[in-house]
Amino acid sequence: MNLLFLLRGLKTLELRMDRHCSSAATVALMLEESSAVEKVWYPGLESFEQHDLAQQQMSQFGGMIAFELTGGKQAGIDMMNRLVLISRAVSLGDAETLVQHPANMTHSTYSSEELAEHGIRDCFVRLSIGLEGVDDILADLAQALPQMPIRTAA
Repeated sequence: MNLLFLLRGLKTLELRMDRHCSSAATVALMLEESSAVEKVWYPGLESFEQHDLAQQQMSQFGGMIAFELTGGKQAGIDMMNRLVLISRAVSLGDAETLVQHPANMTHSTYSSEELAEHGIRDCFVRLSIGLEGVDDILADLAQALPQMPIRTAA
């Protein structure tokens, strides 16, 4: 029975991945323009250190975005508390848009030194873009990050 569900899901995988990737590219660009965001890691952005390599290896750049907020750990907590559509999750990669603030969630037991040792800053956020309308995702981020430009994908 599980194999049947797997095969059923494979029928729409290409369509779902197209949506994840195109929405993530749009969100990454908006995050990069926000004064609330210090840095964005997304292979599809020209500012990504290995963008040229990613272009050689990938036809699309995926649905995962990492970014650092201005304002440290509290900025991450505040942003997460204001999100409405986007859900918190320790495991990313789903049909819905999910967010994770490692310093406050998955790595909350680490000391400041341990976080630094693992390259995790207090302001680091991971975002897994889902299948919702990209304008809805952008609107949720815009209201959660007041300095984010409010625009639609169109």
